[in-house]
Amino acid sequence: MPKSKATAAIPETRTTPQNGAAATEAALAVPTGYVLEEQVGHLIRRAHQRATAIFIGTIGDAQVTPTQYAALVKLYEAGELSQNHLGRLTAMDPATIQGVIRRLATRKLIAHRPDKSDKRRRYLSLTPAGRALVEGLVQNGPKVTQITLGPLSAAEQAQLLALLKRIT
Repeated sequence: MPKSKATAAIPETRTTPQNGAAATEAALAVPTGYVLEEQVGHLIRRAHQRATAIFIGTIGDAQVTPTQYAALVKLYEAGELSQNHLGRLTAMDPATIQGVIRRLATRKLIAHRPDKSDKRRRYLSLTPAGRALVEGLVQNGPKVTQITLGPLSAAEQAQLLALLKRIT
């Protein structure tokens, strides 16, 4: 009996010896030797998830995300910066830095003012509350790194950091 157009579009399903479960023909088209868990993007994503969880549990304020922390620390180090410059210094695209700034401003951790000569530019600075928060949190920054890299030897830690710097 010939297949109708509707059923011809549905991939056939069969059981594979690897997982004993039904899998579509499309799912079986993975290149030979390809293992997701060995791919750099997958491993970096998993390492990032781990680092973020450690950050949230260690930094000292569960409401501060790693991107918010980066923005706060850069403002603490540099003083007043344009939103665009802060985004470049923290490697955030315009949409991301805009959201980070909005959330920090809502918490009254940063203040902003317009540029008198360019109405499109905003200058950002820490409020006294933002400065006090950074001074408290930054003490925990090294601990976040220490815990994150804890499974590695000192030589491996240095090597990993050097390699990450090379590819970013």
